[in-house]
Amino acid sequence: MKTLRFAVPALLGLLMCGVLLMPRLGEAKGKDREMGPEARVPVLVELFTSEGCSDCPPADALLERLDRAQAISGAEVIVLSEHVDYWNSLGWRDPYSSHDYSVRQGAYGRQFGLESVYTPQMVVDGRVQFVGSDESGALRAIESEGRIDKTPIHLSSLHFEGSHRIVVRVEAGVSLPTRSSAGAEIFVAIADDSDVSTVTRGENAGRTLKHVAVVRSLVPVGKLDSTGKFSQEVTLNFNGGNTKNLRIVAILQEPAAGVVLGVGSASLSN
Repeated sequence: MKTLRFAVPALLGLLMCGVLLMPRLGEAKGKDREMGPEARVPVLVELFTSEGCSDCPPADALLERLDRAQAISGAEVIVLSEHVDYWNSLGWRDPYSSHDYSVRQGAYGRQFGLESVYTPQMVVDGRVQFVGSDESGALRAIESEGRIDKTPIHLSSLHFEGSHRIVVRVEAGVSLPTRSSAGAEIFVAIADDSDVSTVTRGENAGRTLKHVAVVRSLVPVGKLDSTGKFSQEVTLNFNGGNTKNLRIVAILQEPAAGVVLGVGSASLSN
């Protein structure tokens, strides 16, 4: 785990690097699939990562396996890879990085009471955080969150409008009465289905890195109305990434990077 002060991109220390074991996801997968996709609870898994961090590739690989295996009984794992920018001055500028994701990670850091942000960091449903290469921690967190009901979110009518705009209808159902939804916001992310980079400088120099669900845009689009619903056609600006295969993810979240109350996703191909 690489720790960096959020406002000052200086390396504080190398803490740990998780060991990823492929059979563990395989073992979990054998116990799943009986409930069917309609019975699964969507769980949002966000990975804050950077191509400039040597501890991040194992976490990137874990995120991809979680996405592909869908191995947790009762849970639909929806992943997002958010590349922070505070590593960019340390030898390699991550082409997928954005200060917006550093800001989002900083908000999570304050919510979790962390002294500083770090990479790789995995956040599950805005409720729990841990080192992004911790496979056991990821499996436990996803399994736990898969037992919690969510506000349903449905995406429809996805299409490109010109070359730089995407239109999608976002609908969120009635918020659960057991969960306070006051001020809850809807965010929509546009993410590349997958990306590959050849890194020539920095800690990962000489490596070819693979990523899944790389966020290119994450913006607020509205809030639940007084009845606890949201239904709106949303137009999103899109100025980069692989337009052939995209993922659109809608997130209903408490203010200031709080608990995720609902999440939905859809694919879009051009």
